[in-house]
Amino acid sequence: MIRTLSAAMAMLLPTIAPAAAADPRPAYHFAPGRNWMNDPNGLVYYDGEYHLFYQYNPQGDRWGHMSWGHAVSRDLMRWQELPVAIPEANDIMAFSGSAVIDWNNSSGFGKSGRPPMIAIYTGTNTKTNNQSQYLAYSNDRGRTFTVHGKVLDIGSTEFRDPKVFWHAATQRWVMAVVLADKNEVSFYTSHNLRDWTHTSDFGPMGARGKNWECPDLFELPVEGGKRGEKRWVLSINLGDKSINGGSGTQYFVGNFDGKSFAPVAGWDPKPHWVDWGADFYAAASWNDMPPRDARRIWIGWANNWNYAQDIPTYPARGLMTVPRTVRLLKTAGSYRIAQAPVAELHRWRRGHSALANVHLGNRPIDLPVKGGSAELKLEIDTGTADQVALVLTDDKGYQTLVGVTAGGKEAFIDRTNSGPHFFDGFAARHMAPIDSKNGKVTLHVLVDQSIVELYLEGGTTTITDRFFRGGGEFHWSLRARGGSALVRHVDVWKLGRP
Repeated sequence: MIRTLSAAMAMLLPTIAPAAAADPRPAYHFAPGRNWMNDPNGLVYYDGEYHLFYQYNPQGDRWGHMSWGHAVSRDLMRWQELPVAIPEANDIMAFSGSAVIDWNNSSGFGKSGRPPMIAIYTGTNTKTNNQSQYLAYSNDRGRTFTVHGKVLDIGSTEFRDPKVFWHAATQRWVMAVVLADKNEVSFYTSHNLRDWTHTSDFGPMGARGKNWECPDLFELPVEGGKRGEKRWVLSINLGDKSINGGSGTQYFVGNFDGKSFAPVAGWDPKPHWVDWGADFYAAASWNDMPPRDARRIWIGWANNWNYAQDIPTYPARGLMTVPRTVRLLKTAGSYRIAQAPVAELHRWRRGHSALANVHLGNRPIDLPVKGGSAELKLEIDTGTADQVALVLTDDKGYQTLVGVTAGGKEAFIDRTNSGPHFFDGFAARHMAPIDSKNGKVTLHVLVDQSIVELYLEGGTTTITDRFFRGGGEFHWSLRARGGSALVRHVDVWKLGRP
């Protein structure tokens, strides 16, 4: 049944809590003005705007009443929050999904010669828990949607998170959607986005858990491979049992013919993790990027289902990572993805400071950083130290550490003493193996009030963690432990709106 969302529901936009009661807002990471947010949804570019839809609760700061929140940007960094796009209605919550531009109007929902924006998402019945795939369309650049209704239903309570895209080689729409409790991805094809045919299944493989969620599938050129080589990357999210014990994202590299996905020959069946921290989940990439821009860009929800509803933030409970470019490398016969903050971040740099040849020991060396939002690049020689760390200390004495161990064998984010206790297991040290040369390591660090994103080894290793201070401003310093070390160079930028 087709129904148009009421004007009252479409204008549902939260009011902002008084600034005096609010946590420090992130300077360059997206967060809603208030209330609960989780997975990014419906990422699509159209008519000069990047659209970021997301799981949102208009009625509170914990999971519930799932609807599609909405924000737009012209540069992937400065986001304008818009009214709720697809609200919960008629006992159907709007779970995760994707959006496309139907350039040829294959769906028939276009108007006045302009292509419609089509959202395909999981509609979850609040009475039966049945999960089926729904279609909604917009003819006004995503500002309002009309719900067409159900387009795919297999009678399951664990059938969700459709990623839809146009497969040019077969001239068909493709949907990747999870059979969550089976740890499987199902593939469907369609000529019109309304009628779908099952073609294959993939999994279980790699990391397995209580469920698989939020698949994504895209093709990338292979850097370091044969001339003209391209491969498909399939990313899958786990609600639990990831590398950090909670939520996380794994990926597979292989071939896709429009109907089925198969890993490349010799693909190691062990899990391949996108991120080694605790707070990178539900990664999704933008559809319909402009022809002049060949980048594959995705974004993740910076949270973890272990403690997502308990994080001590107000008035919003939810945060996205910065958008990241994704590349595919081939080294020593194996494939690895590499991530980096989008280049648009550079425009947010406000002031630059640099230090050279900083000799470290147990005594902290202050850094020329003020505030809670900054970008740093550090070239470290670990020397005889068993640990070299960037240390953020708040006014209550709580500390968050970002650094490397002896010989540069591991990188880490240590939040064991980063703030007051709010959840058993949150205080932890998250490690990632790295392959440094002679103890020399380059760290690229983004800090934004309550999140750290750490990039190493050309982005082939990342660690993303949330942390929550006890109070006051940060004091930034460098410190070695158990010996001496040398920081050959430090670049520091404060980050804020241009």
